[in-house]
Amino acid sequence: MFSDQKRGRMATETISQQNSIAKGTTITGDIISDGDFRIEGTVQGNIKTPGKVVIGRTGVINGTLKSSNADIEGKFSGKLILSDTLSLKSSAFVEGEVEVGKLAVEPGATFNATCAMKGAIKELSKGGELQRPAQEKQGQGQSA
Repeated sequence: MFSDQKRGRMATETISQQNSIAKGTTITGDIISDGDFRIEGTVQGNIKTPGKVVIGRTGVINGTLKSSNADIEGKFSGKLILSDTLSLKSSAFVEGEVEVGKLAVEPGATFNATCAMKGAIKELSKGGELQRPAQEKQGQGQSA
């Protein structure tokens, strides 16, 4: 009875744990994980995770990053593919190719990249007015 509850809790704790690459650590190669990352060291290679990646002030990534969200305070060079939000802090330095859903940039950040915004893109119709994506149209109805 009690062992079932503990086993279920352990499984959820493992998924929500954060991976950390400490300052002074250099990793060369590809990293694939189900958890979030905090990077204060250097990664030369590719990182793939469905979670969030935080590149701290001393963190550096040279390669490809595929993730849902990223907060960058350090340096990133390469290809950045995010399904949701990229947040650049004032100390951030980003160069390369960027594909994101949303972009937030603090004053002082360096952003030298080609950027493609994906996601809920609104398109112009022939009449010149904005068309809502199909998923937004379905949600229309009475307003409160």
